[in-house]
Amino acid sequence: MKPLSKGGRPPKFAEASRPVTVTLPESTLQSLTVVDPARARAIVKVTEAAVREPPRPLVEVVEVGPDMGIIVVGSSQYLRQIPWLRLVEVAPSRFLLAVPTGTAVDSIELALHDLVAMLPPDASRERSLLEALQQLFRDMRRRHTVSKGEMLFIDTKAHGSQPR
Repeated sequence: MKPLSKGGRPPKFAEASRPVTVTLPESTLQSLTVVDPARARAIVKVTEAAVREPPRPLVEVVEVGPDMGIIVVGSSQYLRQIPWLRLVEVAPSRFLLAVPTGTAVDSIELALHDLVAMLPPDASRERSLLEALQQLFRDMRRRHTVSKGEMLFIDTKAHGSQPR
């Protein structure tokens, strides 16, 4: 016996989906129309393009000048658990690490060690990221090849600017 049709519009996607409400700027909505006239499909396409671009290392050193690089990491829910560490998003799912003035580099390595010790067994991606970052800090400490610089942060509430 054939199952009864629920009626209505055919599904847009082959996998389970659900409705969500999101407020987007008009310019973004117009840009999505260029990707696909169906807004939901446009959002899926843009998301897949952003997430499925060529795989990047979870931890990388990006050269910013002669003999100078900065650490860029992928998204990590566990790094966000270090209360004094800021993850500054510089590209989709790519973050710089920022620490308050006076924070010892050794404290970052110790915090990473503590995070790795508490990871659940099924957190393999997080483990890979944290262990790679921990190894990088360990190597830099041993070789004395790490230094800290300063970034400027602005209180957007006091300044009257809205974050983008």
